[in-house]
Amino acid sequence: MNAPRRLSTALVLTLALAACSTGGEGLPVTGEGGPATGRVGGAGGGGGGGAGVQTPAGITPAEYGTALAAAMGPVGSALKDIAKSRSLKSLGGRVERASGAAGAAVDRLASVTSPPEVTNEHADLLAALRGLEGDLEAMRESVAGRGVCTAPAVLARLGKGEGLGAVRSAGDDLAARGDYPADIVDVKIPKEQTRRLSNGTVIRSGPRGGLGRVTVKNGNSKDAVVTLVRGKRKGTSFYIRKKSKTTIRSVPDGSYTVYYTTGSDYDRGRRTFTRDCAFKRFEGSIRFRTTYSKYTIWTLTLNAVKGGNTRADDVDPDDFPS
Repeated sequence: MNAPRRLSTALVLTLALAACSTGGEGLPVTGEGGPATGRVGGAGGGGGGGAGVQTPAGITPAEYGTALAAAMGPVGSALKDIAKSRSLKSLGGRVERASGAAGAAVDRLASVTSPPEVTNEHADLLAALRGLEGDLEAMRESVAGRGVCTAPAVLARLGKGEGLGAVRSAGDDLAARGDYPADIVDVKIPKEQTRRLSNGTVIRSGPRGGLGRVTVKNGNSKDAVVTLVRGKRKGTSFYIRKKSKTTIRSVPDGSYTVYYTTGSDYDRGRRTFTRDCAFKRFEGSIRFRTTYSKYTIWTLTLNAVKGGNTRADDVDPDDFPS
């Protein structure tokens, strides 16, 4: 949507300059409002021989390098900031700022007349930045909808798109023509993965030693991680693959809040799914109690079932016990 406005502005400026030009005979300049009174042509009198439309000279290579650095620097910094994000909330804001930085770079460089020898490379860079801006805006929406959930996942998805690669290529071309500072892709772009743990893997082992037992059934289409929390202490976390079940034994007596998260590609270092993530908490709590003659066994089902006696509510990802 920004490109048409920039074209319109450039056209009006050209007509105004042409109308104020003086010189010999030439072609009449026309615009949206009809013929203009000015003409363009060769300097001085002497007829129309050799007359042509004058084009403005480009800025010097040094000036162009300065303009590139001023426009591209914020884009590079914004991409680095994405890589540093550690929470879903901050990730969305950083992707949005990166999209804005790419758009600002387009606006800034569109008003620059590059040196003649890099006219094509300059046009390629503008087109690449527009593509990157679009990719980042789509990524912002995907983060908001929790289609992508971590910084590496965002960068991996950007690496699969055309915008980031095109910006890198255009930067390389400009650097080859005059060592211009246009390469902003100074962050590691990981490959997209689909990592899964074995069913029943204990990710964090909380206090153990009781006789309580909990069996969890995951009838969903995504893998899950369940976490038992007693009071303010993080309890046991364990992995359940889709369409599977697992049992945790030796749960100490007490009341536990049950959280679970589902998604694709489990990043064990970050303890979260990187794509299609959801965060839930069971309503109420489950209580384990042991006496001399009996102990407690719970069965939890993560998917909706007929006759179920509790529900799971959405949880803010920042409040989820990772």
